[in-house]
Amino acid sequence: MFSAFSSIDYHSIRASTPAETAVKRLNGIGEVLSGLDITAIHTQDDMARALWTLDTADKCVRLILTEFRSERTTEVVREANSLIDLIEAARDEVSGYRDGSRVLS
Repeated sequence: MFSAFSSIDYHSIRASTPAETAVKRLNGIGEVLSGLDITAIHTQDDMARALWTLDTADKCVRLILTEFRSERTTEVVREANSLIDLIEAARDEVSGYRDGSRVLS
């Protein structure tokens, strides 16, 4: 588990500017989220894990925006907003499963 975080930090250290560091961190969050398969949700536990992952990713994106407040370039804001939108869309889709459009055991 910790090796994934260390690789993100390693890439951040190699960034040439604070804004580039922020974008690299946001891209790392996007890479993690790309592995989330909403169609693989079959149980309440699966749904809880998916929602926890999405909530955690959302908090991380917002933390990066706070941490890099003075380096908010157009690219940083665009990447963050894109991730936030994708997280919200995925959360809505998962919520649709909870609301009964898919039976969970």
